[in-house]
Amino acid sequence: MLTVTIDEIQQNLSSYLCKVAAGESIIIMQAGKPIAEIKPVSPTYQQIRPYGLCAGEFIVPDDFDSPLPEEILNSFEGK
Repeated sequence: MLTVTIDEIQQNLSSYLCKVAAGESIIIMQAGKPIAEIKPVSPTYQQIRPYGLCAGEFIVPDDFDSPLPEEILNSFEGK
């Protein structure tokens, strides 16, 4: 991790941003105390989930798409 002062980062901002883009973190110091950290942004893309991730963990019942019993339908409708 790189440590720089405010003056150093103001004079060479673009070169320090190139280092951040390359994966390095920078701590900015003021009067010998850390006041900020600049670090690379994590990628925002989502990884595609593999097909069949839960294969074999459950079985879809044969009556999965059959109509619900009357008492359950009534409870959904507030009857």
